[in-house]
Amino acid sequence: MSEENFYKGKDKGENKGEFSSENQSQNKSAESLDNSENKSEENPYLNNPLHGIGLKTVLHELVSHYGFDILYAYLNINCFKANPSLSASEKFLKKTDWAREKVEVFYLYQYKNLPAVSSEQFKLPPRERIVPEHQKPREPAILTIEDGERLQQKRDKNAASRNSKTGERKGSSREYNEHRNAGGHYKFRGKPRDDSQSKPSYYKSDDKSAESKPAPAKDPWGNFKGGK
Repeated sequence: MSEENFYKGKDKGENKGEFSSENQSQNKSAESLDNSENKSEENPYLNNPLHGIGLKTVLHELVSHYGFDILYAYLNINCFKANPSLSASEKFLKKTDWAREKVEVFYLYQYKNLPAVSSEQFKLPPRERIVPEHQKPREPAILTIEDGERLQQKRDKNAASRNSKTGERKGSSREYNEHRNAGGHYKFRGKPRDDSQSKPSYYKSDDKSAESKPAPAKDPWGNFKGGK
């Protein structure tokens, strides 16, 4: 074999090795992507920061970073105010679903600082929400007690504007209907009614003349013709 052919064969062998190593790396990357896609399809909650961690861990991370005062200022849960402790808070939150979910929402969107959730995911409990793969946890949000207190005042003001019985805002149509069905009287602000129109059953008239009058008593002497 000539020296020239020898080096040509050597170059071809080296190129084949390079190509094979590149192909292997590409195949491995493709396999890893396929595996990740399969895992995400099998368990869509993998990207949720709450996946695989317990309530105790969530509380420990929140208290270590923010402290009980800020947690109470933002969440308004008494277990963070009256002699707070991790064990007592964990015990209370385990048996109180609404408070636990409130803490978990705070963990996702304040501590993990995820983007705002969609309206569809908002209806789901925090642990059942699907977080897209491109959304990654960011640095915890910077919170202060003053901002938390202002937020609570705003929430209290909104709650005070709602009717304590129906949960609707004052002056709502639902309040009107309930009052009407109970026999209440509302003044009509539109055009005056025509007398030929019949009044609805819930309308109480104040006209006393319209009330039925009792029949007069019979005269015992009405049929007496008299005599001599």
